[in-house]
Amino acid sequence: MIGILVRWGLERDVLDDALAPTSGPGGPRGVDRCELRVKHDVYESRFGDLGCGFASCSLQRGARTALVSRSNGASRSGKRPRLCVFVIAYHAESTLSEVLNRIPRSIFDSFECEVLIVDDASADQTFEIGHAYRLQNPSLPITVLRNTLNQGYGGNQKVGYTYAIQQGFDFVAMLHGDGQYAPEELPRLMEPLVRAEADAVFGSRMLEPGAARRGGMPLYKFVGNKILTHVENTLLGTRLSEFHSGYRIYSVEALKKIPFRLNSNVFHFDTEIIIQLLNANLRIKELPIPTYYGDEICRVNGMKYAKDVVLAVAQNSAHRAGLLYQRRFDTSRDDNTHYDLKLGYASSHSFALDAVPAGARVLDIGAGPGGMASELAKKGCQVTVVDQYPPDRKVPDVEVIVQDLNAAPSFDPKQYDYLLLLDVIEHLRDPDRFLAELRAHFDYEKKKLVLTTPNIAFASQRLMLLFGQFNYGKAGILDRGHTRLFNLRTLKHLLRDSGFQVTNVKGVPAPFPKVFGNGALGKFALGVNLALIRLSKTVFSYQFYIEADTSPDVDFVVRDTLEKSSARAAELLRKGSVARAVGPAQSS
Repeated sequence: MIGILVRWGLERDVLDDALAPTSGPGGPRGVDRCELRVKHDVYESRFGDLGCGFASCSLQRGARTALVSRSNGASRSGKRPRLCVFVIAYHAESTLSEVLNRIPRSIFDSFECEVLIVDDASADQTFEIGHAYRLQNPSLPITVLRNTLNQGYGGNQKVGYTYAIQQGFDFVAMLHGDGQYAPEELPRLMEPLVRAEADAVFGSRMLEPGAARRGGMPLYKFVGNKILTHVENTLLGTRLSEFHSGYRIYSVEALKKIPFRLNSNVFHFDTEIIIQLLNANLRIKELPIPTYYGDEICRVNGMKYAKDVVLAVAQNSAHRAGLLYQRRFDTSRDDNTHYDLKLGYASSHSFALDAVPAGARVLDIGAGPGGMASELAKKGCQVTVVDQYPPDRKVPDVEVIVQDLNAAPSFDPKQYDYLLLLDVIEHLRDPDRFLAELRAHFDYEKKKLVLTTPNIAFASQRLMLLFGQFNYGKAGILDRGHTRLFNLRTLKHLLRDSGFQVTNVKGVPAPFPKVFGNGALGKFALGVNLALIRLSKTVFSYQFYIEADTSPDVDFVVRDTLEKSSARAAELLRKGSVARAVGPAQSS
């Protein structure tokens, strides 16, 4: 076998005595080739056919190096699901072999399986022991990696999950190299994933009452786990029994849908990835597992971990409310589907839906995914929707017009009773021009405009500016698609200058039930916000809801005046009314 250390530049060293190179490719095991190619000044490593034995080399991308020890594995041509058993290891020289021994061999029959051991730059013999175990078990498909630089608990997970994605696995199961989680439970935990009942399966020590304490979990850890889990469930609207188990199996397709690479490199990575799964509407299944506490060293600073966990959940709450965008918690697609309806509580959509009477003719401009059109159709309204994307759902008897609203309107708004502009004008490059072009279609018959837009002067935005925060995001007040920002005064001026007569103004609270659920906490936060809005709409409104009447522009008035005056004059001449009105002509 050959050991090769590739470094940035021309530096090349051999491995230590434990991995001393043989004379070359003719060694007893044979050697696979390790190719190095350069592309855009970044070293990319790749292995050729790994089925002939084992390759051991040190691969560097930028400043990161990983020692690799691989053995031949099962054929990839089979139809069995592909499972990566990812053993996360740090200073695990005394426990790693036993953990590997305890992995049920039946798992290799049920899955096309590979064991991936990632040593996170341990100062002990963790990598060497993993490598020796691989040599002693040549029939098992095992890959052993070693990070040159310590990546942290979360960072090491990123290595394993990225490897699983790149290598085309279907599932990745994380085991701890210290033996705290029972490998024997792996076949049972895989069942919901194989049956497509879940996107992630967590082994929970808390599902069976008393099991955690019987398994040796210290009382302070048990209490801390319960308190943190309760806080997380409350803020996330979930009912998980435990957020802090490290026994986890993920569908690789689920991992592809979430930005786990943006998560922390330390221990609250586990909480952040749960938040991402929830935000992506992916399914989490919990199954009970036995608890084992031995003489392993706890490397978690409990108070710092608790602070980090609570802060992450609070940041996600602000993100979901649209108050403080967090890129790592954004799992929405790059379309308009994240503009979902907010109904069942005081919101812009509820106010608008209540304002439109049954049977009305409605033009929903910037309709988003079409949720409002569906609700209006239930009221017997005649609905036309306009958006740059066609609605996700097809609603019977709803006309769809696909157009970019930054272009001149291709529709005639005059034929409708109600015009909805719900969270639209802030997305337009030139709202003044759009409203002027809209107004050009109107006559003296009044139509009702229903408009909502975020309040840039909302209290949270003021506080963020006070502390130097101004971050655009995917949704919320500082949606990165917003081109114009309004407070109440500038919004009223825009409508006045565009010829609309404001008849009703409401302050809209932040969508707390969307964040906390429509339970006690969500309703309480909503009630507080509504009370504050009564004190000051301009400061405490998350959005503004406005109803306004249309009026014709001066071009229409001139045209109508000319036409009607001419017709009236003709009628007067026909009836001879002009002579009677002015009396007999006077002679000079």
